[in-house]
Formats: sequence, C-alpha cells, structure tokens
Amino acid sequence: MRIALDVHGGDFGVRPNIEGALAAAAGLRHEVILVGREAEIREDLRARGISGLPAGISIVNAEQTVAMDGEPVEECRKKPDSSLMVAAGLAGSGKADVFISAGNSGAVMVAALFKMKRIPGVIRPAIAALLPNKGRGTLLIDAGSNMDCRPWHLAQFAVMGSVYMEMLLKIKKPRVGIFSIGEEECKGNALVQKTVPLIKKVGVNFVGPMEGRDLPEDRADVIVADGFVGNVALKLYEGTAKMVFGILKENIMSRFTYKMGALLMKPLFATLKSKMNADTYGGAPLLGINGVALVCHGRSNATAIYNAIRVGGELASMGLASEIGRRMEEVKTHIDEAQKEEE
Repeated sequence: MRIALDVHGGDFGVRPNIEGALAAAAGLRHEVILVGREAEIREDLRARGISGLPAGISIVNAEQTVAMDGEPVEECRKKPDSSLMVAAGLAGSGKADVFISAGNSGAVMVAALFKMKRIPGVIRPAIAALLPNKGRGTLLIDAGSNMDCRPWHLAQFAVMGSVYMEMLLKIKKPRVGIFSIGEEECKGNALVQKTVPLIKKVGVNFVGPMEGRDLPEDRADVIVADGFVGNVALKLYEGTAKMVFGILKENIMSRFTYKMGALLMKPLFATLKSKMNADTYGGAPLLGINGVALVCHGRSNATAIYNAIRVGGELASMGLASEIGRRMEEVKTHIDEAQKEEE
C-alpha cells in the first residue's frame, strides 16, 4: 500500500513523522510517501546518517504548511501547496491508498473532503476514536468533527462505526450504544430520543443508551454521539487517565516502601500503561471519506506514526470505504424517510 504522510503535521515538526515512516518502511510492506519541504526532509535524513532515500520511502515536495491553530477552511483554500492538501490530493487522485496527518484536525477533515470526497450516501464523515476499556476497546464516533447533528447523522455514524469494528477488530455484530444521561430510552435530549428509533431500523446491534461511566466498562463496542459531546468525553477520558497515572507516580515516589512495592508491580504497571496507550492504533480514522484517512494526535511520537501507517494499510487492504458504501446503500431508505419526516 502507498501511504501519503504529511510530515509537517503535529506539534514536534518533521522528526517524529520521518522516524515513524522509516520504521514503517523497514518493517511493513508499504511505500511511504513523505509529503513536505523536500530540502527539510533530506536534511533530517542526513542528520540520521542516511544518504539518499531508503527502500520504501519517496518524497513529494510541498512548500506550504497549515497552521495548527488556523481556521481549517481558510487554511486549506489559501494553501493548496501545503503538505496537508498535497498529501490528501495524492490519496484523492489514486496516487496513494492512505492519507495520514497529525496536523490541525479540522483542516485534515477539510482537506480529505476537498480532495478525497465522501463515500456515496454518507451525509457527514466523522472522526472515530478507539478508546481503551476493560475489554477490547470502545469506538467513540463522532469524536469532534460535527458539532451539531441530526438523527440521521448519528444513525449513519452507528453503521460506519459497526463496519470499522467488524473489519479492524473482527467483532461480529458489534454492540452499539448512544451517549445519554440514563439507560432508559425515555431519557436524554431531543436528539437522542429521535435517534434511538432510527438506529433500531438501520440493522446494527443496538444495545441502548449509555452513560459516561459505561465507556470504560465495556458495555458497547461502538458509542455514537454528536461531535460536541464526543469530543468532551474524549478529552475527559484522556485527562482522567493522565491524572490517575500522575497521582500514582507522585505517591509511589513519596515513600521508600512504595518504591519497593512498585518494583514488584512493575509488570502490572507495564501492562496497564500498554493498554491505556493511545499510540497503539496511531490515529483516528475519518469514516465516511472515500478512501482511508487518519487523524493523528498533534503530540504523536514516532510509535504513533508507525502504528497509524500500519492500521491505515490494513484498512485500505480490507476495502473499508467500499464496505461502508455498501452498507450506506442498504440503509438509504430509512435515512431518506427520517429526513423527509423532519421537512
């Protein structure tokens, strides 16, 4: 598979992106296309003692960069030669099979929409974040790309999330829930109450409304929400994990006996850290884009980039977009009827 990587995306410059790409080219059967300022890329390679281009690595020059804090649509329109837009364009034109960036997440979505378009039938693509829990993890969709949603958007998120979990984690009939303030279907805001009947019609394994505390408890494989609620839940999840590990470290270092106990429990802590590590999958896919596009965290390290390349290649080889398109066609009648009822 050919992976187009925006090397200027992220908070730490080209270094972790190139390091992750080199590891992927050496360990995976993918061609990684480094998209960015060629002179800067070659200088980084020389600093690593690498002359020329390693096997599996190529460069496409792109002189502009998209600001991490810039307005997404404006940045993409004003900077057509940015590493972000050029990388997305490679995927959109068929010159790459996967588009990956750790840059401005809103701009990644805009670039993917501009260059790769939507899968036929998909109304709005969504960011899908796989979060660790007691089981294999729960996919939270949407994790921040669509702030205001209607019932048919959430119903489509449920279908796309189910397809993703079926293909990536091989889960048969993934359990699907919807974020709410109680387990009873009569609770929740108007969006939740109008969405529940529609989700039941689109053929997913709907297991009911979910509260925030259910996310780490492995009660669903997919939880749908509008992008506002989903992003708040995601950031709260990340912050809580950081706080817990911080408290553990602070208290362990406070006493000699705690330090000795921690040494004995080192394998347990390593297992816990591995399970909670967001770098395992590298990035969150933009489901609904006509192709494979992954948004990585701005603070992604080389391991996260490597894993994003690995997962992106897997999804492309599985035909993720084609399967989502097929499922969208199956549920089209229900989605159309729901939209007409609101007119």
